[in-house]
Amino acid sequence: MEQPERGGGRVRGVLSVVGSVLLLLVLAGCQSMPPLGEQERLVESKQLTIQQISPKAFVNVWGKPIYHHSEFTQFFVMPDKSMIPRSRVPIGEAPEGWEASFESGEGVFLGYPEQGWLLVFVDDRLVYREELKADKVHALGKTWQFEDRFKTSLEGVPLR
Repeated sequence: MEQPERGGGRVRGVLSVVGSVLLLLVLAGCQSMPPLGEQERLVESKQLTIQQISPKAFVNVWGKPIYHHSEFTQFFVMPDKSMIPRSRVPIGEAPEGWEASFESGEGVFLGYPEQGWLLVFVDDRLVYREELKADKVHALGKTWQFEDRFKTSLEGVPLR
């Protein structure tokens, strides 16, 4: 008479539980975006919801932005999951309500002076929005254009 392996069932059970927990964590971490039509309705109604709108929705509703800028950026991650670019906070200060979380990544900045908005996206998700007067958006855009003149060819091409 054969005896079953000792502990083999337990190991498989533990692995199964660990795998299930990991799967749940991954699924919980994946926030799905609303369909593009819903995103466009949010833009039209000026409900600029963080983590729920892509740049394409803004372009479809407001047209091509007057200013477009892309750069590797450090962000303050806020409790509501918004991310404030380091460049929008005075040097040596932290945003009010910030708890100590940072993220870095390629930020895509869109400036819409007519609508009065500075928008920042990471991984095609709106992470920051700031309502500004048109002259402030123009000033930011002009700064980006000036900085872009000094970028090397390496900075314009993503590394593989």
